Amino acid sequence: MSSNPVAVTVASLMPRAKEELAELVAFKSVADFGQFPRSESEGAARWVADALTAEGFQDVALLDTPDGTQSVYGFLPGPEGARTVLLYAHYDVQPPLDEAGWDTPPFELTERDGRWYGRGAADCKGGVIMHLLALRALKADGGVPVNIKVIAEGSEEQGTGGLERYAEQHPELLAADTIVIGDSGNFRAGLPTVTATLRGMTLVRLRVDTLEGNLHSGQFGGAAPDALAALVRVLDSLRAEDGSTTVDGLTGDSAWDGLQYDEEQFRKDAKVLDGVELIGSGTVADRIWARPAVTVLGIDCPPVVGATPSVQASARALISLRVPPGVDAAEATALLQAHLEAHTPWGTRVSIEHIGQGQAFRADTTSPAYRAMADAMAVAYPGREMSYAGQGGSIPLCNTLAALYPQAEILLIGLSEPEAQIHAVNESVSPDELERLSVTEALFLRNYASAAGSTG
Repeated sequence: MSSNPVAVTVASLMPRAKEELAELVAFKSVADFGQFPRSESEGAARWVADALTAEGFQDVALLDTPDGTQSVYGFLPGPEGARTVLLYAHYDVQPPLDEAGWDTPPFELTERDGRWYGRGAADCKGGVIMHLLALRALKADGGVPVNIKVIAEGSEEQGTGGLERYAEQHPELLAADTIVIGDSGNFRAGLPTVTATLRGMTLVRLRVDTLEGNLHSGQFGGAAPDALAALVRVLDSLRAEDGSTTVDGLTGDSAWDGLQYDEEQFRKDAKVLDGVELIGSGTVADRIWARPAVTVLGIDCPPVVGATPSVQASARALISLRVPPGVDAAEATALLQAHLEAHTPWGTRVSIEHIGQGQAFRADTTSPAYRAMADAMAVAYPGREMSYAGQGGSIPLCNTLAALYPQAEILLIGLSEPEAQIHAVNESVSPDELERLSVTEALFLRNYASAAGSTG
């Protein structure tokens, strides 16, 4: 990659990084303890804690957060008077979905076609390894020039807010001058990118009831109100004819004025089938970074196999709404709930359970830390300038940290470029991206320390 000493050190550490990522991926650390054993998440948390202890971190602790999961904290002191940088990642992962759909076992890191496959390889166990690599490279080349705090969350993918609430209860714990969130990704592999905005999200569970119990469709069908049909009707009301999200009272015409996403490239990245149209209006960047997006995540209804000729008495759906920057998530939640109640037909009984929410985020890209990051990326990615992009996903902790520490600079980088297919089957990480971003982070920490020294 480069003759830069930090880059040379990171390159030499990559075999070890692969071994460690394999160990971490092997934990089935899905923070849904109704589906996956709590011991798997606890094992992953201990792995991270042991890794921090081995690197000389002090005050390493497993924090019991209010949602019943654990986050891992550690502090590595730097030179006297140095600034403090908080490095964030999460060790919990999404469920593997259909394990039969994976080409290789989801919890077994497997190298194939130049990539490392496994659940969490990019999102975000790879982020944990990225932080470790960056710190090891600095220690081998003169030492870590700033105070480092590391926090590894245990329930980010569930959106249950344990770490946010813990941080609010212990505001001194994560205080820092700059925060690097290692849970984003380059716009494209090889194109160094910081994420300037994140959509927020809200998650609700909708239940509709029409009858005291299921009825024979031959005897009662045609007059008895079908709960499943009512559910289909109300879910359909959430989209316009072109597929745009339509929630009464929620603005859906904002525009993105930064880096654009070519439509054909998006079709390729999203693996859209030939002949199938994209949904929504405006540019692709408008649709995925600047506008709301509703997704039906699941429906409880009889499966096709084994279904009986019955009119359904009740049905449920889990609904996600991505909220663009500038829109309050609580307000969006209230609008979504009101829309669902207003559009459920036939006087059907409606109950709505609010599962969780997170605010959207917009970074201040004019801050000095962004110049330090740009200079670092120019070395790690020769010939490429740092780009700014949005991200359609949510990292609820960002706004909590921004509110707790309004003077802190927050940067988002990471390993989740499009080929990584995070949250899908066959998730993978590019080892080249892991290497370059580890170099980037190490050089950023050095640049940031130098800039702080020159101005202080």
